[in-house]
Amino acid sequence: MDTDAAGIYHNTVVTRFVEAAEADLMRRHGITGYFPVAPRVRYEVDFDQPLWFEQVVTTVVELENIGRSSITFAFEVWGHAFRGRSRARAASGRYTCVHVQGMHEDGTPHSVPWPRQWVEALRTPVPGPPGITDG
Repeated sequence: MDTDAAGIYHNTVVTRFVEAAEADLMRRHGITGYFPVAPRVRYEVDFDQPLWFEQVVTTVVELENIGRSSITFAFEVWGHAFRGRSRARAASGRYTCVHVQGMHEDGTPHSVPWPRQWVEALRTPVPGPPGITDG
């Protein structure tokens, strides 16, 4: 369901790859409970090359900026060499999330500062590569 009849992934799959890499980044920093309180408020992406069904993909998400209640990430999605095609960047972009409170209680979200522990954790380098590889 993620590909067209030619076996090319739909552009929307990039968002899922990025979210998986973001989740991995948060886990490596020891942050739990992030996604329910950090909706995306801006998302931009440039598509460079198609991704193919069964192609190995590496997704890298890096923290660009932490504000009082917002956070901005940059990302790249790379398709590995596949069926005679060279490794190439498939997509790149950036997105911003805002820390909210109230969205799940009364349906009226409002921004609040990031928890101090999360900011400290995100500013502390963690070992390992900044990204994940998908099959």
